[in-house]
Amino acid sequence: MLDFITERVDSWEMLRQTELPIFIYGMGDGADKILRVFDMYSIPVAGFFASDEFVRGHSFRGHLVHSLSQIEALIDDFIVVLAFGAGYRSLYDRIEDIASRHTLIAPDVPVVGDGLFTYSYCMEHAEELQKVYDLLADDMSRQTFADVINFRISGRIDHLTRCTAEREQIFSELFSFTDDEIYIDMGAYNGDTVTEFAGMTGYRHIYAVEPDTRNFRKLTKNCDAMENITLVNAAAYSEDTELDFDDLSGRNSRIDDGGNKKTRTVKAVRGDSLCDHATLIKMDVEGAESEAIQGCRASLENGSRLICALYHRTEDIFALPLLIHSINPDLRLYMRHLLYIPAWETNLYCI
Repeated sequence: MLDFITERVDSWEMLRQTELPIFIYGMGDGADKILRVFDMYSIPVAGFFASDEFVRGHSFRGHLVHSLSQIEALIDDFIVVLAFGAGYRSLYDRIEDIASRHTLIAPDVPVVGDGLFTYSYCMEHAEELQKVYDLLADDMSRQTFADVINFRISGRIDHLTRCTAEREQIFSELFSFTDDEIYIDMGAYNGDTVTEFAGMTGYRHIYAVEPDTRNFRKLTKNCDAMENITLVNAAAYSEDTELDFDDLSGRNSRIDDGGNKKTRTVKAVRGDSLCDHATLIKMDVEGAESEAIQGCRASLENGSRLICALYHRTEDIFALPLLIHSINPDLRLYMRHLLYIPAWETNLYCI
């Protein structure tokens, strides 16, 4: 069981055991999350650095922020810990260049919720992980699943580089569209995925669901010229209700998990309340995917295709495929990873 897992040493344990100085690349929320885990493991940090264009003599958490070249001029051998997401080619290439000169680790911390994706965590969930692996519909899905899990254990970015796929290739290989599509976009953000879908095919109707106030204004503006589209200022959920929501004015806005001062009450809707015969549903709802799936149960039972993010919560990569399979075992499950470090653009495609 779990023969596809080749990494046995967690990134955190490797960092705890090393005698080399550790420098964190990046600042902000990602660095703070990593520092909290460093405290748990008693991992010392030697300092922080940023890309040259962002170094202006400022400090972060009591450390002067350096450039990489400044550190390299003083220290021959050290470990780089990546503390931000990289989702475009030039930045990805820069990170790979650093990894060619230094040991670089991109530790896995959940976007939402608690828990770490360690080797022992995998062993605790071995049966579920193996079941998902066996359910996946093609070799590339199984390789992607293995690579993402090995990355999440080790923090080694070569696992992600090996399984990265192109968005256009995914759609051409897995989907065929007609001019009669009914599309529900849950987590429509500023309309980028709505307009992408509309550019690929004709459609009968689009429902775009977005709860964040500023994002919804952008969505409205960007979709103003489109016909046969319904914009819904609401959160995707398992029932039609109201929820506390963290209005963060970006991709990370989410249902409140406690303690955020910008929380407000928002409308929440089931996908099935909008339409129970959608031909395609997309979900990227910042940790509420499980609830959103439950809210689309009728659509999925009727054979709706689904694109679902698998990276917000520690358990998503196995819990969400198993949930979808329990609702409709006839859906074929494919997994692909788009260009991103860490594994934040790993998605499930249910056909």
